[in-house]
Amino acid sequence: MAPQRKGQKQQRGAGHRQRLRDKFLERGIEAFGDDELIELLLTFGTPRTDTRQTARAALARFGSLPAVLDAPASELQQVRGLGPKNIFALHFIQGVARRYLRQRIIGKKYIASSRDVAEYLIHEMRGLEREVFMVVYLDASHAVLDSEILSQGTVNVNTVYPREVVRAALARNASALVIAHNHPSGSLTPSAQDERLTRTLHLVCSFMHLTLLDHLVIGQGETAFSFADHGLMARIRRECGELLDRLG
Repeated sequence: MAPQRKGQKQQRGAGHRQRLRDKFLERGIEAFGDDELIELLLTFGTPRTDTRQTARAALARFGSLPAVLDAPASELQQVRGLGPKNIFALHFIQGVARRYLRQRIIGKKYIASSRDVAEYLIHEMRGLEREVFMVVYLDASHAVLDSEILSQGTVNVNTVYPREVVRAALARNASALVIAHNHPSGSLTPSAQDERLTRTLHLVCSFMHLTLLDHLVIGQGETAFSFADHGLMARIRRECGELLDRLG
């Protein structure tokens, strides 16, 4: 049998990539396996290279599509076939997704769109190696105004300054807040320190006529732990209310 020529390989690869594109146009993203999604993303960076085996190797190494997208360049480079161009493609699409999710929630009512906010926070914070503390600012009707990371490092009452939270909220003319932080370990269980921080912030916000609606804990998966959904915010509000009554 005659050896396969390089041009024939490239032509065959181009046909395969076109079939993937046609598959997306005809059947949507749900028709794709994670390995096919990664493969197609990699071709944006190296369009003339067959990326099937590289995509499968990346998925095998990191375990999931989100883990591949969240992985730092230093770890992605350890997968054979991944270089600066297609690593750029992965990180670029991740950045686009983050901006899309953030802009999608601006102006929406939190009560009706809390899942959208959680999706954005999960995508933004999942996979980070350090803890970060993020605040979502809401207006009087609980529509989302803005969001930002206010602190990096271990999240506790010593690193998250309530005055900074209040100052940032007042600068945006916010009336309510949702706070979130991540656990790089992947655990969704809030610590006693997390509860203490929430109680402190709720009390300080109360003095400034700001409402703390929820505290979300982000792990490594597709879900978040909500203080409100698990009854912890109601308990904290009750405890803080009793304290304010005694002081007043």
